[in-house]
Amino acid sequence: MGNLTSHASHSSHSSHSSHSSHSSHSSQDPERILPPRGDYHTLLSFQKAEVIYDITFRFAHKYLSKGDRTIDQMIQSARSGKKNILEGSKAAVTSKETEIKLTGVARASLEELLDDYRDYLRARDLPIWDKDSKEAQYVRKLGRKTPQTFEDYRKFVETRPPVVVANIAICLIHQTNYLIDRQLRRLEQDFVKEGGLRERMTRARLQARDQQRGGK
Repeated sequence: MGNLTSHASHSSHSSHSSHSSHSSHSSQDPERILPPRGDYHTLLSFQKAEVIYDITFRFAHKYLSKGDRTIDQMIQSARSGKKNILEGSKAAVTSKETEIKLTGVARASLEELLDDYRDYLRARDLPIWDKDSKEAQYVRKLGRKTPQTFEDYRKFVETRPPVVVANIAICLIHQTNYLIDRQLRRLEQDFVKEGGLRERMTRARLQARDQQRGGK
């Protein structure tokens, strides 16, 4: 905790790794046309994206000048990251293509937010933590707790200077993007293997036809 009060030296920030995301979909019955509905609340990527939104909302209003267009830009990017993970998971019921598309939009939104946090620090000659710094390692350790909620970070957001809060957000965005990348790879593999709703309906019709013929 105390290690987040000190400022780290200037260094470039590379991607943080974290533990894998909770899957929103259980193994599917081959006879089932519609997969189980995605429970986005169990997705670690969604939980972290929600924390990022809560941090960003407070950061933007507290540390950016009133009237600065970056306030709305950062909050909207954070909201888009969170909402598109949610919508993508819900869309999984009928369209894996839509799920992949929306999850990709979430990834792009968080990348834009990451750039805004970096701009904030760079423009003010403030340090960006190295991924191996003790501060970044502490945030990674905190990020292993499940489920993830804003309460895990509240005391840092409310008591630490903006350079620390911005770096915490950067660490969390890297963790979330890592999880989203893993999600996207799994979704793409599932789509290649199982196809979308149209393909599943076609297989079900052919299967039913074969069963009818076999029953004659």
